[in-house]
Amino acid sequence: MTPENKNTSRDLDFAQAQLAYSIINNLVEHTRIVSDLIALMAQVLDEDTTKALTQTPTWTAYLDSRRAMEKTKSDIERFAEMLNELRPDEPNESS
Repeated sequence: MTPENKNTSRDLDFAQAQLAYSIINNLVEHTRIVSDLIALMAQVLDEDTTKALTQTPTWTAYLDSRRAMEKTKSDIERFAEMLNELRPDEPNESS
């Protein structure tokens, strides 16, 4: 097997790439919804509790994760573009 064939055999086909995109997209959407829920819950906390919460390492990690998800959004858009390039050609209806 040539080096080119080895690389090709590891590449995703369209169905695999589509499944990966679906999984990633669902996880990102779930993360967005959970983030909105956390924001809503934080709004109903009293000032002292909110201040105590936002000074924890867990809150800092949450904010870091939100920033990382913003970058991930553009990565997913790039992945979707690559996925479209993998899409098999549609059969021509006039054939």
